[in-house]
Amino acid sequence: MQLYRSLDELPEKPANAFVTIGNFDGVHLGHQMLFNEVVGKAHRHQGVSIAITFDPHPLQVVRPQTGLKLISTFEQKVELIQLADIDILIVLPFTAELAATPATTFIDRLLDHVQVAELVVGYDYAFGKGREGDIPFLKEQGRQRGFAVSVVEAYYVEGMLVSSTKIRELVTRGRMREVRKLLGRYYQIRGEVKMGKKRGGAEIGFPTANLHLAPEDLCPKHGVYVTQVTYGGRCYGGVLNIGHNPTFAEQDGEQPIRAETHIFNFNQDIYGHPIKVNLLRFLRDERKFSGPQELAAQIAEDIRQAKQILDEAEREILLSCEDSFNH
Repeated sequence: MQLYRSLDELPEKPANAFVTIGNFDGVHLGHQMLFNEVVGKAHRHQGVSIAITFDPHPLQVVRPQTGLKLISTFEQKVELIQLADIDILIVLPFTAELAATPATTFIDRLLDHVQVAELVVGYDYAFGKGREGDIPFLKEQGRQRGFAVSVVEAYYVEGMLVSSTKIRELVTRGRMREVRKLLGRYYQIRGEVKMGKKRGGAEIGFPTANLHLAPEDLCPKHGVYVTQVTYGGRCYGGVLNIGHNPTFAEQDGEQPIRAETHIFNFNQDIYGHPIKVNLLRFLRDERKFSGPQELAAQIAEDIRQAKQILDEAEREILLSCEDSFNH
């Protein structure tokens, strides 16, 4: 996949292009249907498949007060779009100026740089100033300018609409099994392992790898999760606590949200190294314990339950592990 940061970066005007446009936050099953449609049409007609997206997310620019949290990092979004076999990904910097661009002007710019054979969009897609570039507008533009427009309808899984909004809701409620059904994969957090208080090993007997969640990150419901950790080309089971570690709140004062993972059968020093953590199941809420001994006993029980869940879902976990190496 070729990646460009603007239409002007394209070295030549792609011909016979099948194009989709969207935010693609999370690259969920609905987005994957769009990509499949574009890739399939391009293949059948000896054309090129193109996805156009934006960075940052438009709502972070036009409605910053909403505090939108993203399902996937930009890096992860690019990885997932590449896995969909898209030929060209164009990432447009989203600014207030772009937000104020009339829909007709945006289409003019697109056609100046890309010979569009067909535009494939989702059922609710709209763009341009005041979201005037809706589907009836696009179809009329297509009739006037000689490109086809096709619409991928809403997709439901077990009665749930597959949408970024629904997935965000489920993540914040800790409903990870339902999240997986809509994403087509486990929800993942990733980052560089940071130095913590080192209580996990010394005081409690369960060392942890610590990730700091930034304020703009979509934070799952606070509590304990069964996890799958990818590091160094291998997958490991684990348990993760997300929250403020209330047992030690009086000693530590106000702390940022942390994701602390105890990795099974693992004893490597990975400070400063990147890891990926898939959240499989929510086990329990975070709560305050009387001290390290009571906390250690509960963690031991969490580990017992987590290993049972991992054993019962062994095949599913194995397939997910193989898939994570491709991400």
